[in-house]
Amino acid sequence: MGTSRMPISLRNSFSNQRLASKGSLLTFNIDLLRNIIFFLFVLRWTRKGALKLKGRGIVGTVVDTYISVRRTLYGLFLRAPGVRSQVQKQVNEAITKLQGKLVPHGPGVSRYLTLPKEGWTEQQVRAELEKLGEMEHTRWEDGVVSGAVYHGGKDLIKLQAEAFETFSVSNPIHPDVFPGVRKMEAEVVAMVLAMFNAPPGAAGVTTSGGTESILMACLSARQKGYTERGVTEPEMILPETAHTAFRKAGSYFGIKVHLVACPAPTYRVHIPSISRLVNSNTVLLVGSAPNFPHGIIDDIPSLSRLALRKRLPLHVDCCLGSFLVPFLARAGFESTPFDFTLKGVTSISCDTHKYGFAPKGNSTVLYRTSLLRTYQYFISPDWSGGVYASPGIAGSRPGALIAGCWASLMSQGESGYIDACHKIVGAAKKIETTLKEHPSLSPDLTVMGKPLVSVVAFTSTTLNVYDLADAMSAKGWHLNALQNPPAIHVAVTLPIVAAVDRLVGDLVAVVEEEKERERVRVAEGKGKKGGASGDAAALYGVAGSLPNKSVVVQLAGGFLDTLYKA
Repeated sequence: MGTSRMPISLRNSFSNQRLASKGSLLTFNIDLLRNIIFFLFVLRWTRKGALKLKGRGIVGTVVDTYISVRRTLYGLFLRAPGVRSQVQKQVNEAITKLQGKLVPHGPGVSRYLTLPKEGWTEQQVRAELEKLGEMEHTRWEDGVVSGAVYHGGKDLIKLQAEAFETFSVSNPIHPDVFPGVRKMEAEVVAMVLAMFNAPPGAAGVTTSGGTESILMACLSARQKGYTERGVTEPEMILPETAHTAFRKAGSYFGIKVHLVACPAPTYRVHIPSISRLVNSNTVLLVGSAPNFPHGIIDDIPSLSRLALRKRLPLHVDCCLGSFLVPFLARAGFESTPFDFTLKGVTSISCDTHKYGFAPKGNSTVLYRTSLLRTYQYFISPDWSGGVYASPGIAGSRPGALIAGCWASLMSQGESGYIDACHKIVGAAKKIETTLKEHPSLSPDLTVMGKPLVSVVAFTSTTLNVYDLADAMSAKGWHLNALQNPPAIHVAVTLPIVAAVDRLVGDLVAVVEEEKERERVRVAEGKGKKGGASGDAAALYGVAGSLPNKSVVVQLAGGFLDTLYKA
């Protein structure tokens, strides 16, 4: 049977068609892939834009955009030739001045930059320790420091020192070696849970301080969102007055932070604004009881109802309120619901080293359920060193601190904390009343919001509060300068209780002096609220006036570097 061969020209034509077909298909696939990527890109940013508009509204979005553009343009200006060198020169001068204040220098100052060739005797070590303890400092012992030192008394310090000595080498990472530390830690958590009316099944851990407690609560919420809802771009919503540790958690753990205004006159977080910001990426809502800047307790009942309605975790930061807020009513003061009695509250941070009077380095984070606690655990089952598990950031931890905390709680008891609450909050109320009623203070100073606990903040529309802060510093006081808006606060501690009358007297004198300077400035035609020149005025005046905070960041970084300059 014969065959006929296809002509070469026809075969080539078919081959060319097949190649052309393959080329067209490849081009089509590339175009399709490009279009899909473009579509997903547009979809992603359209969704982000829609969420932005939903959360901030048109006006808020425009304002945020303006602020962002202004910040960027000012940052470019600061990096311009000539400007950059001048800015850096002034920053370096400020840091050098700071180092001169913080780093000891001059005759008689010894620096130990390497190990001694031979170990010192005990007498030598004790003598140097005594010398270090007597270095010139702000006299917190005299009650002139706002917050910072939450002193439970000399007898309690002695008891804590004994607990330290007994458990100085202990480490809770080895519960079989140090069973007493494990027992004390569990009991500290149980006592604080009971104080905050935790339900059955609640759980908690101890931490090194309020920042770690807040970090762990945020980590738990992020992991819960990822595990239960598949959230990969987590967001949390918090008052602008919430502790900056929440912003640190956002930076550390990749959680987008939404800040919500706390407008005057209440300075409490605006609940409708929080509600608008909630979206499918939200993993945590936050409230303070009270906040650090103004000492205001947010509307926790409303936040609780919102959290329940949106089925979201709600964290209440009670690090500062700690052992005061739970005892307000029993000490005879006005209180407000804030703890686990509100069904929407899922976690609480409480510093035992503040008004619990435990040694510094003690705090707790509490959860409504033990499952929430597991989201902060770290467990490595396949490490060559063995199965590793830790409840939080730290591995090894000082059992001596836990022992000191347990001893403090057991020594004070409920009656001791109620008595301390009566003294501390009573002193804060006295300061608040004086600011509102004293004829030399009330016309110029305004108490911010309605403080219920230990912090009283005040601002002024007639005087430069940073000048007042510097003038109080010149009289030996160490008060807290605030910004946005400019203000000062006093965080009352037991040492301050005994110095309240002196505080009020010095504040009256400082205000009168500043008002006299204002009168002179007006008489000379220079206008009111003249240029401030003190340290607080210089720092916060710069911080408040710059749309881009890179200069302030450099100054703060220089301060941190100075802390480690031997």
